[in-house]
Amino acid sequence: MERISVFDMLKIGVGPSSSHTLGPWRAAERWINELKATNEFNNIISIQIDLYGSLSLTGKGHATDYAVLLGLSGADPEHVPVDNIQGIIDNIKNTNTLDFNGDRALIFNTEQIIFNKEFLEFHSNGLTFTGKTLDNRTITSTFYSIGGGFVIKEDDETAEETIDQLDFPFPIQRATELLHFCDTENKMISEIVLENEKTLRSEEEIDTQLLRIWKTMQECVYIGCHSEGFLPGGLNVRRRAFDLHQKLKKSFDYDTPENWMQSIRQTEVKFREILKWVDCYALAVNEVNAALGRIVTAPTNGSAGVIPSVLMYYLTIENHEAAFKEIKQFLLVAGEIGSLFKKNATISAAMGGCQAEIGVSSAMAAAALCELLGGNPAQVLIAAEIAMEHHLGLTCDPIGGLVQIPCIERNSMGAIKAINAAEMALDRDPAHVKVPLDKVIDTMWETAKDMNLKYKETSEGGLAISVNMADC
Repeated sequence: MERISVFDMLKIGVGPSSSHTLGPWRAAERWINELKATNEFNNIISIQIDLYGSLSLTGKGHATDYAVLLGLSGADPEHVPVDNIQGIIDNIKNTNTLDFNGDRALIFNTEQIIFNKEFLEFHSNGLTFTGKTLDNRTITSTFYSIGGGFVIKEDDETAEETIDQLDFPFPIQRATELLHFCDTENKMISEIVLENEKTLRSEEEIDTQLLRIWKTMQECVYIGCHSEGFLPGGLNVRRRAFDLHQKLKKSFDYDTPENWMQSIRQTEVKFREILKWVDCYALAVNEVNAALGRIVTAPTNGSAGVIPSVLMYYLTIENHEAAFKEIKQFLLVAGEIGSLFKKNATISAAMGGCQAEIGVSSAMAAAALCELLGGNPAQVLIAAEIAMEHHLGLTCDPIGGLVQIPCIERNSMGAIKAINAAEMALDRDPAHVKVPLDKVIDTMWETAKDMNLKYKETSEGGLAISVNMADC
Protein backbone atom coordinates (compact mmCIF):
# COMPACT_ATOMS: atom_id res chain seq x y z
CA MET A 1 0.00 0.00 0.00
CA GLU A 2 1.14 3.50 -0.78
CA ARG A 3 0.92 6.66 1.25
CA ILE A 4 0.18 9.41 -1.25
CA SER A 5 -0.13 12.94 0.03
CA VAL A 6 -2.46 15.62 -1.30
CA PHE A 7 0.73 17.46 -2.21
CA ASP A 8 1.78 14.57 -4.44
CA MET A 9 -1.47 14.90 -6.38
CA LEU A 10 -1.39 18.72 -6.50
CA LYS A 11 2.08 19.90 -7.51
CA ILE A 12 3.24 23.34 -8.62
CA GLY A 13 5.18 23.15 -11.86
CA VAL A 14 5.52 24.27 -15.46
CA GLY A 15 3.47 23.24 -18.50
CA PRO A 16 2.59 21.74 -20.84
CA SER A 17 2.65 18.14 -19.51
CA SER A 18 3.18 16.47 -16.15
CA SER A 19 4.29 13.15 -17.66
CA HIS A 20 6.22 14.60 -20.59
CA THR A 21 7.57 17.81 -19.05
CA LEU A 22 7.52 17.72 -15.26
CA GLY A 23 8.38 14.01 -15.03
CA PRO A 24 11.46 14.12 -17.30
CA TRP A 25 12.52 17.33 -15.55
CA ARG A 26 12.38 15.55 -12.19
CA ALA A 27 14.12 12.50 -13.69
CA ALA A 28 17.06 14.71 -14.73
CA GLU A 29 17.24 16.09 -11.19
CA ARG A 30 17.14 12.59 -9.76
CA TRP A 31 19.96 11.42 -12.05
CA ILE A 32 22.13 14.30 -10.88
CA ASN A 33 21.43 13.30 -7.29
CA GLU A 34 22.45 9.72 -8.11
CA LEU A 35 25.73 10.92 -9.62
CA LYS A 36 26.48 13.05 -6.60
CA ALA A 37 25.62 10.24 -4.18
CA THR A 38 28.15 7.96 -5.92
CA ASN A 39 30.77 10.74 -6.31
CA GLU A 40 30.52 10.51 -10.10
CA PHE A 41 29.09 13.96 -10.83
CA ASN A 42 32.46 15.65 -11.39
CA ASN A 43 33.67 12.72 -13.53
CA ILE A 44 31.01 13.21 -16.25
CA ILE A 45 32.38 14.82 -19.41
CA SER A 46 29.51 14.19 -21.87
CA ILE A 47 25.82 13.33 -21.72
CA GLN A 48 23.29 11.62 -23.98
CA ILE A 49 19.57 11.39 -23.33
CA ASP A 50 17.41 8.73 -25.00
CA LEU A 51 13.64 9.22 -25.02
CA TYR A 52 11.38 6.22 -25.67
CA GLY A 53 7.76 5.50 -26.56
CA SER A 54 5.29 8.27 -25.91
CA LEU A 55 8.04 10.56 -24.62
CA SER A 56 9.60 10.31 -28.06
CA LEU A 57 6.45 10.35 -30.20
CA THR A 58 4.98 13.48 -28.61
CA GLY A 59 8.10 14.78 -26.90
CA LYS A 60 8.66 17.76 -29.16
CA GLY A 61 5.10 19.02 -28.76
CA HIS A 62 5.22 18.42 -25.01
CA ALA A 63 8.61 20.18 -24.61
CA THR A 64 10.25 17.03 -23.23
CA ASP A 65 13.59 18.06 -24.68
CA TYR A 66 13.27 21.45 -22.97
CA ALA A 67 12.35 19.79 -19.68
CA VAL A 68 15.36 17.50 -19.71
CA LEU A 69 17.72 20.38 -20.46
CA LEU A 70 16.18 22.52 -17.73
CA GLY A 71 16.49 19.68 -15.22
CA LEU A 72 20.11 19.03 -16.16
CA SER A 73 20.77 22.77 -15.82
CA GLY A 74 19.62 22.76 -12.21
CA ALA A 75 16.44 24.80 -12.71
CA ASP A 76 13.58 23.93 -10.34
CA PRO A 77 10.17 23.68 -12.09
CA GLU A 78 8.42 24.93 -8.97
CA HIS A 79 10.45 28.12 -8.69
CA VAL A 80 12.20 28.95 -11.98
CA PRO A 81 10.83 32.21 -13.44
CA VAL A 82 8.88 31.07 -16.49
CA ASP A 83 10.12 34.12 -18.40
CA ASN A 84 13.67 32.76 -18.06
CA ILE A 85 12.96 29.34 -19.58
CA GLN A 86 13.40 30.26 -23.25
CA GLY A 87 16.61 32.12 -22.44
CA ILE A 88 18.10 29.07 -20.73
CA ILE A 89 17.24 26.88 -23.72
CA ASP A 90 18.50 29.41 -26.25
CA ASN A 91 21.79 29.76 -24.40
CA ILE A 92 22.36 25.99 -24.54
CA LYS A 93 21.58 25.92 -28.27
CA ASN A 94 23.63 28.99 -29.17
CA THR A 95 26.72 28.10 -27.15
CA ASN A 96 26.57 24.29 -27.40
CA THR A 97 27.23 24.34 -23.68
CA LEU A 98 25.23 22.87 -20.81
CA ASP A 99 25.68 24.38 -17.36
CA PHE A 100 25.45 21.02 -15.63
CA ASN A 101 23.33 21.54 -12.49
CA GLY A 102 24.59 25.14 -12.50
CA ASP A 103 27.97 23.80 -11.30
CA ARG A 104 30.13 23.08 -14.34
CA ALA A 105 30.05 23.59 -18.09
CA LEU A 106 29.83 20.62 -20.47
CA ILE A 107 30.00 20.64 -24.26
CA PHE A 108 26.50 19.72 -25.36
CA ASN A 109 24.57 19.67 -28.62
CA THR A 110 20.78 19.23 -28.67
CA GLU A 111 21.31 16.32 -31.09
CA GLN A 112 22.50 14.42 -28.01
CA ILE A 113 18.82 14.10 -27.14
CA ILE A 114 17.71 11.02 -29.13
CA PHE A 115 14.05 10.41 -29.94
CA ASN A 116 13.55 6.64 -30.16
CA LYS A 117 10.15 5.46 -31.38
CA GLU A 118 10.34 2.06 -29.72
CA PHE A 119 8.68 1.48 -26.36
CA LEU A 120 10.48 0.12 -23.32
CA GLU A 121 8.67 -2.83 -21.77
CA PHE A 122 8.19 -1.42 -18.27
CA HIS A 123 6.23 1.75 -19.16
CA SER A 124 5.32 3.88 -22.17
CA ASN A 125 7.25 6.91 -20.89
CA GLY A 126 10.89 5.85 -20.62
CA LEU A 127 14.10 7.88 -20.74
CA THR A 128 17.73 6.92 -20.25
CA PHE A 129 20.57 9.21 -19.21
CA THR A 130 24.05 8.14 -20.32
CA GLY A 131 27.17 9.82 -19.04
CA LYS A 132 30.73 9.31 -20.28
CA THR A 133 33.45 9.77 -17.65
CA LEU A 134 36.99 11.09 -17.65
CA ASP A 135 38.33 7.53 -17.52
CA ASN A 136 36.14 6.42 -20.45
CA ARG A 137 33.48 4.63 -18.42
CA THR A 138 29.77 4.73 -19.26
CA ILE A 139 27.18 5.40 -16.57
CA THR A 140 23.51 4.88 -17.47
CA SER A 141 20.26 5.27 -15.58
CA THR A 142 16.72 4.71 -16.87
CA PHE A 143 13.63 6.39 -15.46
CA TYR A 144 9.91 6.17 -16.19
CA SER A 145 7.51 9.10 -16.01
CA ILE A 146 4.28 7.47 -14.87
CA GLY A 147 1.95 10.49 -14.87
CA GLY A 148 1.28 13.48 -12.66
CA GLY A 149 4.99 14.24 -12.32
CA PHE A 150 5.67 10.91 -10.57
CA VAL A 151 8.97 9.30 -11.60
CA ILE A 152 10.16 5.78 -10.85
CA LYS A 153 12.86 3.31 -11.80
CA GLU A 154 12.09 -0.28 -12.67
CA ASP A 155 13.55 -1.53 -9.39
CA ASP A 156 11.75 1.04 -7.24
CA GLU A 157 9.06 -0.40 -4.99
CA THR A 158 7.02 2.83 -5.16
CA ALA A 159 7.14 6.21 -6.84
CA GLU A 160 9.80 8.47 -5.37
CA GLU A 161 7.21 10.82 -3.85
CA THR A 162 5.44 8.01 -1.98
CA ILE A 163 6.50 6.10 1.13
CA ASP A 164 5.30 3.23 3.29
CA GLN A 165 2.00 4.11 4.92
CA LEU A 166 2.20 2.11 8.15
CA ASP A 167 1.97 5.22 10.31
CA PHE A 168 -1.10 6.70 8.61
CA PRO A 169 -3.92 6.74 11.17
CA PHE A 170 -6.34 5.96 8.34
CA PRO A 171 -4.54 3.80 5.71
CA ILE A 172 -6.60 3.94 2.54
CA GLN A 173 -6.19 1.94 -0.65
CA ARG A 174 -9.81 1.74 -1.83
CA ALA A 175 -12.87 3.97 -1.69
CA THR A 176 -14.65 1.45 0.53
CA GLU A 177 -11.92 1.88 3.16
CA LEU A 178 -12.24 5.66 2.98
CA LEU A 179 -16.00 5.42 3.48
CA HIS A 180 -15.52 2.97 6.35
CA PHE A 181 -13.29 5.41 8.21
CA CYS A 182 -15.74 8.26 7.61
CA ASP A 183 -18.56 6.15 9.05
CA THR A 184 -16.69 4.79 12.07
CA GLU A 185 -15.08 8.13 12.96
CA ASN A 186 -18.15 10.20 12.07
CA LYS A 187 -15.98 12.49 9.95
CA MET A 188 -16.18 14.05 6.51
CA ILE A 189 -13.71 12.93 3.87
CA SER A 190 -11.73 16.16 4.19
CA GLU A 191 -11.37 15.56 7.94
CA ILE A 192 -10.04 12.02 7.42
CA VAL A 193 -7.57 13.28 4.82
CA LEU A 194 -6.41 16.06 7.11
CA GLU A 195 -5.63 13.61 9.91
CA ASN A 196 -3.48 11.59 7.53
CA GLU A 197 -1.70 14.70 6.25
CA LYS A 198 -0.88 15.74 9.82
CA THR A 199 1.42 12.71 10.13
CA LEU A 200 3.59 14.27 7.41
CA ARG A 201 3.59 17.94 8.42
CA SER A 202 2.03 20.35 10.90
CA GLU A 203 -1.41 21.80 10.22
CA GLU A 204 0.22 25.20 9.83
CA GLU A 205 2.49 23.79 7.13
CA ILE A 206 -0.50 22.11 5.48
CA ASP A 207 -2.39 25.41 5.42
CA THR A 208 0.62 27.29 4.06
CA GLN A 209 1.11 24.79 1.25
CA LEU A 210 -2.58 24.57 0.36
CA LEU A 211 -2.82 28.36 0.28
CA ARG A 212 0.22 28.49 -2.00
CA ILE A 213 -1.38 25.92 -4.30
CA TRP A 214 -4.62 27.92 -4.39
CA LYS A 215 -2.80 31.21 -5.04
CA THR A 216 -0.93 29.56 -7.93
CA MET A 217 -4.24 28.31 -9.37
CA GLN A 218 -5.87 31.72 -8.92
CA GLU A 219 -2.95 33.54 -10.55
CA CYS A 220 -2.96 31.05 -13.42
CA VAL A 221 -6.67 31.67 -14.12
CA TYR A 222 -6.10 35.41 -13.87
CA ILE A 223 -3.12 35.38 -16.25
CA GLY A 224 -4.99 33.22 -18.75
CA CYS A 225 -8.00 35.52 -18.75
CA HIS A 226 -5.78 38.54 -19.39
CA SER A 227 -3.40 37.11 -22.01
CA GLU A 228 -4.18 37.74 -25.66
CA GLY A 229 -2.71 36.25 -28.82
CA PHE A 230 -1.73 32.82 -30.14
CA LEU A 231 -0.22 29.79 -28.44
CA PRO A 232 3.27 28.56 -29.41
CA GLY A 233 3.89 25.33 -31.27
CA GLY A 234 2.78 25.83 -34.85
CA LEU A 235 -0.95 25.13 -34.67
CA ASN A 236 -1.72 28.87 -34.54
CA VAL A 237 -4.30 28.31 -31.81
CA ARG A 238 -5.77 31.62 -30.72
CA ARG A 239 -6.22 32.11 -26.99
CA ARG A 240 -9.97 31.99 -26.28
CA ALA A 241 -10.11 32.82 -22.58
CA PHE A 242 -9.16 36.48 -23.20
CA ASP A 243 -11.96 37.11 -25.69
CA LEU A 244 -14.51 35.22 -23.61
CA HIS A 245 -13.48 37.10 -20.50
CA GLN A 246 -13.86 40.44 -22.25
CA LYS A 247 -17.47 39.56 -23.06
CA LEU A 248 -18.28 38.35 -19.56
CA LYS A 249 -16.55 40.82 -17.25
CA LYS A 250 -18.79 43.81 -18.00
CA SER A 251 -17.36 47.16 -16.88
CA PHE A 252 -16.21 46.45 -13.33
CA ASP A 253 -12.81 47.81 -12.30
CA TYR A 254 -10.19 45.76 -10.44
CA ASP A 255 -6.44 45.76 -9.92
CA THR A 256 -5.70 42.41 -8.21
CA PRO A 257 -6.87 38.81 -8.64
CA GLU A 258 -8.85 39.16 -5.40
CA ASN A 259 -10.64 42.31 -6.58
CA TRP A 260 -11.21 40.61 -9.90
CA MET A 261 -13.02 37.74 -8.18
CA GLN A 262 -15.18 40.24 -6.31
CA SER A 263 -16.11 41.88 -9.61
CA ILE A 264 -17.11 38.54 -11.10
CA ARG A 265 -19.51 38.02 -8.19
CA GLN A 266 -21.38 41.11 -9.39
CA THR A 267 -21.98 39.78 -12.90
CA GLU A 268 -25.08 38.03 -14.25
CA VAL A 269 -25.84 34.55 -12.98
CA LYS A 270 -28.01 33.24 -15.80
CA PHE A 271 -27.34 29.64 -16.74
CA ARG A 272 -25.53 30.54 -19.97
CA GLU A 273 -23.27 33.00 -18.19
CA ILE A 274 -22.41 30.41 -15.56
CA LEU A 275 -21.45 27.91 -18.26
CA LYS A 276 -19.32 30.51 -19.98
CA TRP A 277 -17.51 31.51 -16.78
CA VAL A 278 -16.63 27.87 -16.07
CA ASP A 279 -15.44 27.50 -19.67
CA CYS A 280 -13.43 30.68 -19.34
CA TYR A 281 -11.67 29.58 -16.14
CA ALA A 282 -10.74 26.18 -17.59
CA LEU A 283 -9.58 27.54 -20.94
CA ALA A 284 -7.49 30.17 -19.15
CA VAL A 285 -5.53 27.62 -17.11
CA ASN A 286 -4.77 25.31 -19.98
CA GLU A 287 -3.77 28.12 -22.30
CA VAL A 288 -1.22 29.15 -19.68
CA ASN A 289 -0.16 25.50 -19.46
CA ALA A 290 0.24 25.24 -23.24
CA ALA A 291 2.47 28.33 -23.21
CA LEU A 292 4.89 26.75 -20.66
CA GLY A 293 3.41 28.81 -17.85
CA ARG A 294 3.24 27.97 -14.16
CA ILE A 295 0.32 25.76 -13.22
CA VAL A 296 -0.74 23.23 -10.59
CA THR A 297 -0.64 19.62 -11.73
CA ALA A 298 -4.14 18.45 -10.77
CA PRO A 299 -3.56 15.58 -11.15
CA THR A 300 -1.75 16.22 -14.47
CA ASN A 301 -0.82 19.28 -16.48
CA GLY A 302 -3.08 18.33 -19.37
CA SER A 303 -6.04 18.30 -16.98
CA ALA A 304 -4.86 21.21 -14.81
CA GLY A 305 -7.86 23.42 -15.64
CA VAL A 306 -10.69 21.29 -14.26
CA ILE A 307 -10.12 21.63 -10.52
CA PRO A 308 -9.37 25.38 -10.43
CA SER A 309 -12.32 26.15 -12.71
CA VAL A 310 -14.75 24.20 -10.51
CA LEU A 311 -13.32 25.79 -7.37
CA MET A 312 -13.56 29.23 -9.00
CA TYR A 313 -17.17 28.42 -9.89
CA TYR A 314 -17.92 27.69 -6.24
CA LEU A 315 -16.16 30.83 -4.99
CA THR A 316 -17.46 33.32 -7.56
CA ILE A 317 -20.94 31.99 -8.27
CA GLU A 318 -22.12 29.45 -5.71
CA ASN A 319 -20.86 30.84 -2.37
CA HIS A 320 -19.71 34.45 -2.19
CA GLU A 321 -18.88 34.12 1.52
CA ALA A 322 -16.47 31.22 1.02
CA ALA A 323 -12.90 31.67 2.23
CA PHE A 324 -9.78 29.58 2.86
CA LYS A 325 -11.70 27.07 4.99
CA GLU A 326 -13.70 25.97 1.95
CA ILE A 327 -10.67 26.10 -0.35
CA LYS A 328 -8.76 23.82 2.03
CA GLN A 329 -11.70 21.42 2.26
CA PHE A 330 -12.02 21.28 -1.54
CA LEU A 331 -8.32 20.59 -2.15
CA LEU A 332 -8.09 17.91 0.54
CA VAL A 333 -11.01 15.96 -0.92
CA ALA A 334 -9.78 16.38 -4.50
CA GLY A 335 -6.31 15.13 -3.61
CA GLU A 336 -7.62 12.04 -1.85
CA ILE A 337 -9.91 11.05 -4.72
CA GLY A 338 -7.04 11.47 -7.15
CA SER A 339 -4.86 9.21 -5.02
CA LEU A 340 -7.44 6.40 -5.27
CA PHE A 341 -7.07 6.44 -9.06
CA LYS A 342 -3.29 6.67 -8.77
CA LYS A 343 -3.13 3.64 -6.44
CA ASN A 344 -5.61 1.42 -8.30
CA ALA A 345 -5.41 2.48 -11.95
CA THR A 346 -3.37 5.25 -13.60
CA ILE A 347 -3.26 9.01 -14.08
CA SER A 348 -1.03 8.72 -17.15
CA ALA A 349 -2.53 9.32 -20.60
CA ALA A 350 0.32 7.29 -22.05
CA MET A 351 -1.03 4.32 -20.07
CA GLY A 352 -4.76 5.00 -20.05
CA GLY A 353 -5.72 7.67 -22.57
CA CYS A 354 -7.38 10.93 -21.60
CA GLN A 355 -9.82 9.15 -19.27
CA ALA A 356 -6.81 8.93 -16.95
CA GLU A 357 -6.33 12.70 -17.02
CA ILE A 358 -9.56 14.61 -17.68
CA GLY A 359 -11.65 11.77 -16.27
CA VAL A 360 -9.68 11.66 -13.03
CA SER A 361 -9.58 15.44 -12.64
CA SER A 362 -13.34 15.62 -13.23
CA ALA A 363 -13.91 12.95 -10.56
CA MET A 364 -11.65 14.83 -8.14
CA ALA A 365 -13.48 18.12 -8.73
CA ALA A 366 -16.93 16.54 -8.56
CA ALA A 367 -16.20 14.93 -5.21
CA ALA A 368 -14.69 18.09 -3.74
CA LEU A 369 -17.60 20.25 -4.89
CA CYS A 370 -20.11 17.73 -3.57
CA GLU A 371 -18.69 17.93 -0.06
CA LEU A 372 -18.73 21.75 -0.15
CA LEU A 373 -22.37 21.65 -1.21
CA GLY A 374 -23.27 19.53 1.81
CA GLY A 375 -22.92 16.02 0.45
CA ASN A 376 -22.23 13.22 2.91
CA PRO A 377 -19.18 10.96 2.33
CA ALA A 378 -21.18 8.38 0.39
CA GLN A 379 -22.58 11.08 -1.91
CA VAL A 380 -19.09 12.54 -2.39
CA LEU A 381 -17.88 9.16 -3.68
CA ILE A 382 -20.98 8.91 -5.88
CA ALA A 383 -20.08 12.26 -7.44
CA ALA A 384 -16.59 10.99 -8.27
CA GLU A 385 -18.05 7.81 -9.74
CA ILE A 386 -20.54 9.66 -11.95
CA ALA A 387 -17.86 11.98 -13.30
CA MET A 388 -15.49 9.16 -14.21
CA GLU A 389 -18.23 6.89 -15.55
CA HIS A 390 -18.92 9.41 -18.27
CA HIS A 391 -15.28 9.76 -19.27
CA LEU A 392 -14.59 6.02 -19.67
CA GLY A 393 -12.79 5.25 -22.90
CA LEU A 394 -11.75 8.84 -23.62
CA THR A 395 -8.68 8.70 -25.85
CA CYS A 396 -5.57 10.89 -25.85
CA ASP A 397 -4.90 12.06 -29.40
CA PRO A 398 -3.22 15.50 -29.31
CA ILE A 399 -2.80 17.11 -32.71
CA GLY A 400 0.87 17.68 -33.45
CA GLY A 401 1.77 16.23 -30.08
CA LEU A 402 0.82 19.58 -28.54
CA VAL A 403 -1.29 19.90 -25.38
CA GLN A 404 -3.73 22.17 -27.22
CA ILE A 405 -6.29 20.44 -29.47
CA PRO A 406 -8.43 18.80 -28.14
CA CYS A 407 -6.79 19.01 -24.70
CA ILE A 408 -7.62 22.60 -23.74
CA GLU A 409 -11.31 22.34 -24.58
CA ARG A 410 -11.61 19.00 -22.81
CA ASN A 411 -10.85 20.75 -19.53
CA SER A 412 -13.96 22.87 -19.95
CA MET A 413 -16.05 19.78 -20.64
CA GLY A 414 -14.54 17.96 -17.65
CA ALA A 415 -15.35 20.89 -15.38
CA ILE A 416 -18.98 21.10 -16.51
CA LYS A 417 -19.37 17.33 -16.04
CA ALA A 418 -17.91 17.63 -12.55
CA ILE A 419 -20.44 20.26 -11.52
CA ASN A 420 -23.31 18.23 -12.93
CA ALA A 421 -22.02 15.04 -11.29
CA ALA A 422 -21.90 16.77 -7.91
CA GLU A 423 -25.49 17.97 -8.29
CA MET A 424 -26.70 14.54 -9.37
CA ALA A 425 -24.94 12.90 -6.43
CA LEU A 426 -26.60 15.25 -3.95
CA ASP A 427 -29.97 13.94 -5.08
CA ARG A 428 -28.98 10.26 -4.86
CA ASP A 429 -29.77 7.88 -2.05
CA PRO A 430 -26.53 5.87 -1.61
CA ALA A 431 -28.61 2.77 -0.91
CA HIS A 432 -29.85 2.80 -4.50
CA VAL A 433 -26.47 3.25 -6.22
CA LYS A 434 -25.55 0.38 -8.55
CA VAL A 435 -21.97 1.35 -9.49
CA PRO A 436 -19.58 2.05 -6.58
CA LEU A 437 -16.47 4.18 -7.12
CA ASP A 438 -14.08 1.24 -6.73
CA LYS A 439 -15.83 -0.56 -9.58
CA VAL A 440 -15.53 2.38 -11.93
CA ILE A 441 -11.84 2.78 -11.04
CA ASP A 442 -11.28 -0.91 -11.83
CA THR A 443 -13.22 -0.50 -15.07
CA MET A 444 -11.17 2.51 -16.06
CA TRP A 445 -7.99 0.49 -15.57
CA GLU A 446 -9.33 -2.46 -17.57
CA THR A 447 -10.40 -0.06 -20.31
CA ALA A 448 -6.92 1.45 -20.27
CA LYS A 449 -5.29 -1.94 -20.73
CA ASP A 450 -7.65 -2.78 -23.60
CA MET A 451 -7.20 0.57 -25.37
CA ASN A 452 -5.25 0.57 -28.63
CA LEU A 453 -1.75 1.98 -28.13
CA LYS A 454 -2.28 4.65 -30.80
CA TYR A 455 -4.87 6.34 -28.57
CA LYS A 456 -2.45 6.64 -25.63
CA GLU A 457 -0.65 9.96 -26.17
CA THR A 458 1.24 8.89 -29.28
CA SER A 459 -0.38 11.26 -31.80
CA GLU A 460 -0.72 8.23 -34.09
CA GLY A 461 -4.51 7.95 -33.97
CA GLY A 462 -7.78 9.83 -33.65
CA LEU A 463 -7.80 13.59 -34.23
CA ALA A 464 -4.01 13.60 -34.34
CA ILE A 465 -4.07 11.96 -37.78
CA SER A 466 -7.51 13.10 -38.96
CA VAL A 467 -6.42 16.72 -38.52
CA ASN A 468 -2.74 17.34 -39.14
CA MET A 469 -0.48 20.36 -38.73
CA ALA A 470 -0.92 21.35 -42.38
CA ASP A 471 -4.69 21.65 -41.89
CA CYS A 472 -4.10 24.23 -39.19
